[in-house]
Amino acid sequence: MNKRILSEIWIYPVKSLGGIRLKSSQVMEKGLRYDRRWMLVDENNVFMTQRDFHSMALFKVSFSPTGFKIHFKSDFIDLPFDHDISDSPIQTVIWDDTVTVAEVKGDYSKWFSDRLEMKCKLVFFPEENPRPVDPEYKLIDEHVSLADGYPLIIIGQSSLNDLNGRLDKAVPMNRFRPNLVFTGGEAFEEDYWKKFRVGKNNFIGVKKCARCILTTVNQDTGEKGREPLLTLSGYRRVDTKIFFGQNVIAIDHNEIHEGDEITFE
Repeated sequence: MNKRILSEIWIYPVKSLGGIRLKSSQVMEKGLRYDRRWMLVDENNVFMTQRDFHSMALFKVSFSPTGFKIHFKSDFIDLPFDHDISDSPIQTVIWDDTVTVAEVKGDYSKWFSDRLEMKCKLVFFPEENPRPVDPEYKLIDEHVSLADGYPLIIIGQSSLNDLNGRLDKAVPMNRFRPNLVFTGGEAFEEDYWKKFRVGKNNFIGVKKCARCILTTVNQDTGEKGREPLLTLSGYRRVDTKIFFGQNVIAIDHNEIHEGDEITFE
């Protein structure tokens, strides 16, 4: 029997910066713990991503004893879990959503501004602040972090293998920034997953994930190319959108672990 096994768990603490691979993670309503709870915004308080600022890929994030260590080339800054935030809330825009965040106090905004060579702010999204998922796809009244639209993304390793078999030069999974990766099963079968279980957690697949030019940014160099979006457009396009991976909502909020078996009702 071809078992589906959770093979990788990823979080991206600061939206559109580097990810951290975990052996286990706490599932929360808005997504995995620490996933996309921080973000950079520009002078107009609009969210910033690698779609427009490719060099954001060069910021790498890792855990420190008290929080995160954020590296940019030879520089780094420590971001503790227990940091102070401004008393003045900021209304920021993420796609069609207006979300209330707060600037992280300290030298963080200046540190990022200096390295990106533009004015920006590092902001934090408190867990209690609301941000409902798209009403068309909600189950009850779920909320999401600062991710593009849904709490989690799952991708099968078989799907990436299928894509790489069509490319002249293979791309790594980090081009697609999933939270959950699994082995086993057929390529793109996650497109059709509805109710499934990882360890002790039930999840619902709600919507295939539409992809953009961020997938063409090399996460090691910050350089933009044409692939894999060009090849995906040849066989994964539906109308005007190109799909890769499945957006997911969590029903239960327990820990998940690498090696957990994925089962179905």
